[in-house]
Amino acid sequence: MFKLRLFSGILLLVATVATLYFGGVVTFAVLTMISLIGVNELLRIFQMEKSAMAVIVYCATILYYLMLLFNVGNWGFTFLIAVLIFLLGCYVFCYPKYHAHQLMASFFSLIYVSIMMSYIYQLRILPNGGEFVVLIFLAAWGTDTFAYCTGMLIGKHKMTPLLSPKKTIEGAIGGLVGTALLGVLYGFLIANKLRLDFNPMVIFPIVCVVGGVISMIGDLAASAIKRNFDIKDYGTLIPGHGGILDRFDSIIIVAPIVYLLIAMLTGATL
Repeated sequence: MFKLRLFSGILLLVATVATLYFGGVVTFAVLTMISLIGVNELLRIFQMEKSAMAVIVYCATILYYLMLLFNVGNWGFTFLIAVLIFLLGCYVFCYPKYHAHQLMASFFSLIYVSIMMSYIYQLRILPNGGEFVVLIFLAAWGTDTFAYCTGMLIGKHKMTPLLSPKKTIEGAIGGLVGTALLGVLYGFLIANKLRLDFNPMVIFPIVCVVGGVISMIGDLAASAIKRNFDIKDYGTLIPGHGGILDRFDSIIIVAPIVYLLIAMLTGATL
Protein backbone atom coordinates (compact mmCIF):
# COMPACT_ATOMS: atom_id res chain seq x y z
CA MET A 1 0.00 0.00 0.00
CA PHE A 2 2.85 2.41 0.84
CA LYS A 3 4.51 1.83 -2.54
CA LEU A 4 1.20 2.34 -4.34
CA ARG A 5 0.51 5.53 -2.39
CA LEU A 6 4.02 6.83 -3.07
CA PHE A 7 3.85 6.04 -6.78
CA SER A 8 0.43 7.60 -7.27
CA GLY A 9 1.54 10.59 -5.18
CA ILE A 10 4.53 11.14 -7.47
CA LEU A 11 2.33 10.89 -10.56
CA LEU A 12 -0.11 13.38 -9.03
CA LEU A 13 2.73 15.80 -8.29
CA VAL A 14 4.11 15.50 -11.83
CA ALA A 15 0.64 16.04 -13.31
CA THR A 16 0.10 19.08 -11.06
CA VAL A 17 3.43 20.65 -12.00
CA ALA A 18 2.79 20.07 -15.70
CA THR A 19 -0.70 21.55 -15.47
CA LEU A 20 0.53 24.69 -13.72
CA TYR A 21 3.60 25.02 -15.93
CA PHE A 22 1.71 25.12 -19.21
CA GLY A 23 -1.02 27.41 -17.88
CA GLY A 24 -3.66 28.82 -20.22
CA VAL A 25 -5.99 26.32 -21.85
CA VAL A 26 -4.19 23.35 -20.28
CA THR A 27 -4.74 24.61 -16.73
CA PHE A 28 -8.31 25.59 -17.67
CA ALA A 29 -9.13 22.14 -19.07
CA VAL A 30 -7.54 20.15 -16.24
CA LEU A 31 -9.16 22.22 -13.49
CA THR A 32 -12.55 22.01 -15.19
CA MET A 33 -12.23 18.22 -15.29
CA ILE A 34 -11.01 18.03 -11.68
CA SER A 35 -13.89 20.24 -10.54
CA LEU A 36 -16.44 18.05 -12.31
CA ILE A 37 -14.99 14.93 -10.69
CA GLY A 38 -14.95 16.64 -7.28
CA VAL A 39 -18.58 17.72 -7.64
CA ASN A 40 -19.50 14.16 -8.60
CA GLU A 41 -17.71 12.78 -5.53
CA LEU A 42 -19.48 15.20 -3.20
CA LEU A 43 -22.92 14.64 -4.70
CA ARG A 44 -22.41 10.89 -4.57
CA ILE A 45 -22.64 10.88 -0.78
CA PHE A 46 -26.11 12.41 -1.17
CA GLN A 47 -27.06 9.70 -3.71
CA MET A 48 -27.69 12.29 -6.40
CA GLU A 49 -24.62 12.28 -8.65
CA LYS A 50 -26.83 11.22 -11.59
CA SER A 51 -29.80 13.43 -10.77
CA ALA A 52 -31.23 16.38 -12.68
CA MET A 53 -29.82 18.71 -10.02
CA ALA A 54 -26.40 17.19 -10.56
CA VAL A 55 -26.68 17.88 -14.30
CA ILE A 56 -27.44 21.52 -13.50
CA VAL A 57 -24.32 21.73 -11.30
CA TYR A 58 -22.14 20.00 -13.92
CA CYS A 59 -23.32 22.40 -16.61
CA ALA A 60 -22.90 25.37 -14.26
CA THR A 61 -19.32 24.27 -13.53
CA ILE A 62 -18.43 24.16 -17.21
CA LEU A 63 -20.17 27.47 -17.90
CA TYR A 64 -18.41 29.17 -14.97
CA TYR A 65 -14.99 28.08 -16.20
CA LEU A 66 -15.86 29.27 -19.71
CA MET A 67 -16.80 32.64 -18.21
CA LEU A 68 -13.34 32.81 -16.67
CA LEU A 69 -11.68 31.72 -19.88
CA PHE A 70 -13.42 34.47 -21.85
CA ASN A 71 -12.96 37.01 -19.05
CA VAL A 72 -16.57 37.56 -18.06
CA GLY A 73 -16.06 36.59 -14.42
CA ASN A 74 -17.49 39.93 -13.22
CA TRP A 75 -20.94 38.34 -13.73
CA GLY A 76 -20.14 35.76 -11.06
CA PHE A 77 -22.72 36.84 -8.47
CA THR A 78 -25.50 37.06 -11.06
CA PHE A 79 -24.42 33.67 -12.33
CA LEU A 80 -24.79 32.12 -8.87
CA ILE A 81 -28.29 33.56 -8.48
CA ALA A 82 -29.25 32.14 -11.88
CA VAL A 83 -27.95 28.68 -10.93
CA LEU A 84 -29.85 28.80 -7.63
CA ILE A 85 -33.06 29.68 -9.51
CA PHE A 86 -32.54 26.70 -11.84
CA LEU A 87 -31.98 24.41 -8.85
CA LEU A 88 -35.08 25.77 -7.12
CA GLY A 89 -37.06 25.22 -10.30
CA CYS A 90 -35.88 21.62 -10.45
CA TYR A 91 -36.74 21.19 -6.78
CA VAL A 92 -40.25 22.56 -7.28
CA PHE A 93 -41.22 20.86 -10.53
CA CYS A 94 -39.79 17.49 -9.50
CA TYR A 95 -41.32 17.65 -6.01
CA PRO A 96 -41.24 15.47 -3.92
CA LYS A 97 -38.37 13.68 -5.67
CA TYR A 98 -35.69 15.77 -3.95
CA HIS A 99 -35.29 16.74 -0.33
CA ALA A 100 -34.34 20.27 0.75
CA HIS A 101 -30.92 19.09 1.98
CA GLN A 102 -30.18 17.76 -1.51
CA LEU A 103 -31.01 21.16 -2.99
CA MET A 104 -28.63 22.83 -0.56
CA ALA A 105 -25.95 20.20 -1.17
CA SER A 106 -26.13 20.83 -4.91
CA PHE A 107 -25.61 24.56 -4.55
CA PHE A 108 -22.91 24.01 -1.93
CA SER A 109 -21.04 21.60 -4.20
CA LEU A 110 -20.84 24.24 -6.95
CA ILE A 111 -19.37 26.85 -4.60
CA TYR A 112 -17.22 24.57 -2.47
CA VAL A 113 -15.67 22.58 -5.30
CA SER A 114 -16.00 24.33 -8.65
CA ILE A 115 -15.80 28.01 -7.76
CA MET A 116 -13.22 27.69 -4.99
CA MET A 117 -11.07 25.37 -7.10
CA SER A 118 -11.23 27.87 -9.97
CA TYR A 119 -9.06 30.30 -8.02
CA ILE A 120 -6.06 28.17 -8.97
CA TYR A 121 -6.75 29.10 -12.59
CA GLN A 122 -7.57 32.70 -11.69
CA LEU A 123 -4.24 33.07 -9.88
CA ARG A 124 -2.35 31.32 -12.67
CA ILE A 125 -3.52 33.83 -15.30
CA LEU A 126 -2.39 36.86 -13.27
CA PRO A 127 0.93 38.51 -14.22
CA ASN A 128 3.65 36.24 -12.76
CA GLY A 129 0.85 33.82 -11.94
CA GLY A 130 3.04 30.84 -12.74
CA GLU A 131 5.23 31.74 -9.78
CA PHE A 132 2.45 32.84 -7.44
CA VAL A 133 0.28 29.76 -7.91
CA VAL A 134 3.00 27.59 -6.35
CA LEU A 135 2.21 29.26 -3.02
CA ILE A 136 -1.17 27.51 -2.90
CA PHE A 137 0.50 24.12 -2.89
CA LEU A 138 3.33 25.14 -0.57
CA ALA A 139 0.75 26.36 1.93
CA ALA A 140 -1.58 23.36 1.67
CA TRP A 141 0.60 20.35 0.95
CA GLY A 142 3.62 21.82 2.75
CA THR A 143 1.63 22.33 5.94
CA ASP A 144 0.13 18.86 5.70
CA THR A 145 3.50 17.17 5.15
CA PHE A 146 5.35 18.98 7.93
CA ALA A 147 2.41 18.60 10.32
CA TYR A 148 2.36 14.84 9.68
CA CYS A 149 6.12 14.46 10.23
CA THR A 150 6.15 16.65 13.34
CA GLY A 151 3.11 14.93 14.78
CA MET A 152 4.65 11.49 14.25
CA LEU A 153 7.87 12.56 15.97
CA ILE A 154 6.76 14.67 18.93
CA GLY A 155 2.97 14.95 18.78
CA LYS A 156 1.29 14.47 22.19
CA HIS A 157 -1.58 16.92 22.58
CA LYS A 158 -4.64 16.15 20.45
CA MET A 159 -5.97 19.09 18.44
CA THR A 160 -9.44 17.74 17.59
CA PRO A 161 -9.71 14.36 19.37
CA LEU A 162 -13.28 13.63 18.28
CA LEU A 163 -12.86 14.67 14.66
CA SER A 164 -9.28 13.66 13.84
CA PRO A 165 -7.56 11.84 16.74
CA LYS A 166 -4.18 11.62 14.98
CA LYS A 167 -3.77 15.39 14.51
CA THR A 168 -1.85 17.13 17.28
CA ILE A 169 -1.13 20.69 18.35
CA GLU A 170 2.59 20.01 17.97
CA GLY A 171 1.96 18.77 14.45
CA ALA A 172 -0.03 21.89 13.58
CA ILE A 173 2.75 24.16 14.84
CA GLY A 174 5.35 22.12 12.97
CA GLY A 175 3.26 22.35 9.83
CA LEU A 176 3.08 26.14 10.01
CA VAL A 177 6.79 26.50 10.77
CA GLY A 178 7.60 24.17 7.89
CA THR A 179 5.43 25.98 5.36
CA ALA A 180 6.90 29.31 6.50
CA LEU A 181 10.39 27.99 5.81
CA LEU A 182 9.25 26.79 2.40
CA GLY A 183 7.91 30.29 1.74
CA VAL A 184 11.26 31.85 2.67
CA LEU A 185 13.17 29.38 0.50
CA TYR A 186 10.84 29.86 -2.44
CA GLY A 187 11.02 33.64 -2.07
CA PHE A 188 14.83 33.42 -2.10
CA LEU A 189 14.84 31.26 -5.24
CA ILE A 190 12.69 33.61 -7.31
CA ALA A 191 13.58 36.98 -5.76
CA ASN A 192 15.89 37.88 -8.63
CA LYS A 193 13.59 36.51 -11.33
CA LEU A 194 10.60 38.76 -10.66
CA ARG A 195 10.21 42.51 -10.42
CA LEU A 196 7.94 42.93 -7.41
CA ASP A 197 6.99 45.83 -5.17
CA PHE A 198 7.54 43.67 -2.10
CA ASN A 199 10.21 41.36 -0.71
CA PRO A 200 9.08 37.78 -1.47
CA MET A 201 11.30 36.41 1.31
CA VAL A 202 9.15 38.35 3.77
CA ILE A 203 5.72 38.16 2.13
CA PHE A 204 5.74 34.57 0.86
CA PRO A 205 6.16 32.96 4.30
CA ILE A 206 3.32 35.14 5.60
CA VAL A 207 1.10 34.01 2.73
CA CYS A 208 2.11 30.39 3.36
CA VAL A 209 1.33 30.59 7.09
CA VAL A 210 -2.07 32.21 6.51
CA GLY A 211 -2.78 29.62 3.85
CA GLY A 212 -1.52 26.89 6.18
CA VAL A 213 -3.99 27.85 8.90
CA ILE A 214 -6.80 27.86 6.36
CA SER A 215 -5.65 24.52 4.93
CA MET A 216 -6.08 22.88 8.34
CA ILE A 217 -9.66 24.11 8.45
CA GLY A 218 -10.25 22.74 4.96
CA ASP A 219 -8.74 19.38 5.82
CA LEU A 220 -10.75 19.03 9.03
CA ALA A 221 -13.95 20.23 7.36
CA ALA A 222 -13.60 17.57 4.66
CA SER A 223 -12.99 14.96 7.38
CA ALA A 224 -16.07 16.14 9.27
CA ILE A 225 -18.25 15.69 6.18
CA LYS A 226 -16.92 12.16 5.71
CA ARG A 227 -17.59 11.32 9.36
CA ASN A 228 -21.14 12.67 9.08
CA PHE A 229 -21.77 10.23 6.24
CA ASP A 230 -19.61 7.43 7.65
CA ILE A 231 -17.31 7.09 4.65
CA LYS A 232 -13.54 6.64 4.56
CA ASP A 233 -12.81 8.36 1.24
CA TYR A 234 -14.71 10.47 -1.25
CA GLY A 235 -13.59 8.28 -4.14
CA THR A 236 -11.01 5.85 -5.48
CA LEU A 237 -9.59 7.79 -8.42
CA ILE A 238 -6.11 8.21 -6.89
CA PRO A 239 -4.83 4.83 -5.61
CA GLY A 240 -3.73 5.03 -2.00
CA HIS A 241 -5.08 8.56 -1.61
CA GLY A 242 -8.80 8.28 -2.33
CA GLY A 243 -10.67 10.70 -4.55
CA ILE A 244 -10.06 14.22 -5.81
CA LEU A 245 -11.61 15.74 -2.69
CA ASP A 246 -9.44 13.58 -0.44
CA ARG A 247 -6.27 14.97 -2.02
CA PHE A 248 -7.46 18.51 -2.78
CA ASP A 249 -9.56 19.19 0.33
CA SER A 250 -7.08 21.75 1.66
CA ILE A 251 -6.17 23.10 -1.79
CA ILE A 252 -9.82 24.00 -2.41
CA ILE A 253 -10.05 26.33 0.56
CA VAL A 254 -6.51 27.72 0.35
CA ALA A 255 -6.73 28.78 -3.31
CA PRO A 256 -9.17 31.71 -2.81
CA ILE A 257 -7.20 33.01 0.18
CA VAL A 258 -3.84 32.98 -1.60
CA TYR A 259 -5.45 34.57 -4.67
CA LEU A 260 -6.94 37.33 -2.52
CA LEU A 261 -3.64 38.05 -0.74
CA ILE A 262 -1.60 38.11 -3.97
CA ALA A 263 -4.21 40.20 -5.78
CA MET A 264 -4.12 42.80 -3.00
CA LEU A 265 -0.30 42.84 -2.98
CA THR A 266 0.01 43.22 -6.75
CA GLY A 267 -2.99 45.49 -7.30
CA ALA A 268 -4.76 42.95 -9.51
CA THR A 269 -8.50 43.31 -10.10
CA LEU A 270 -10.45 41.16 -7.66
